[in-house]
Amino acid sequence: MTELILIRHGETQWNRERRFLGQVDVPLNPMGQEQSRRLGRRLALESIDHMVSSDLIRAQQTADLLGQSRLAARRLPTQLDANLREQNVGVVDGMRSDDIKFQHPQAWENWIKFEADYAFSQGESLRQLHARVMRTIYALATQHRQQTLVVVTHGGVLDMIYRTALGLDLSGPRQTDIPNAGLNRIRIQDQAIEIVCWADTHHLLDLPEQPSYRQSRQ
Repeated sequence: MTELILIRHGETQWNRERRFLGQVDVPLNPMGQEQSRRLGRRLALESIDHMVSSDLIRAQQTADLLGQSRLAARRLPTQLDANLREQNVGVVDGMRSDDIKFQHPQAWENWIKFEADYAFSQGESLRQLHARVMRTIYALATQHRQQTLVVVTHGGVLDMIYRTALGLDLSGPRQTDIPNAGLNRIRIQDQAIEIVCWADTHHLLDLPEQPSYRQSRQ
């Protein structure tokens, strides 16, 4: 069995602006930095064997701040993995929802149908994202049996793991909140995934309220 502590990166300004981040490199804003530091302090005394992160800067910065908040003797190097990147949304990457509706109306209509095989031009479908994510997560679990890993990644990636764990269809709106710098724990035994806790934000309770991302796919 392998335990994974799954983290969505801290907040960015583009999260606040409701832009599609996709695979554009956007740094954390001050709120995202504080969220990450608080989560790091919460995890400071945990026994963690390995840390892996998406190679996008918002995830790398989150991982760095998590590491800085741990006891110096227990800090771990972070392995970067491009397979943990957010969904590639192609030509709409970096755009606000309202701008997509105006500039790409048919593409937007197709997007909000939440169909697993739809992809924006030059982008990636949910089915393609799911295959990439689960191949990577299962490989990490196999490589690190009987260990505890911190995985810093993105909302779309975590949604694929959540759906897989509960046997949910890939089509349809998101069924759970995935807050920035929330704490999610799973256990993997072979191909079986057990959710231990999800969307735990007790370390963030006195910070300003975050937008809800349940119906968002970014």
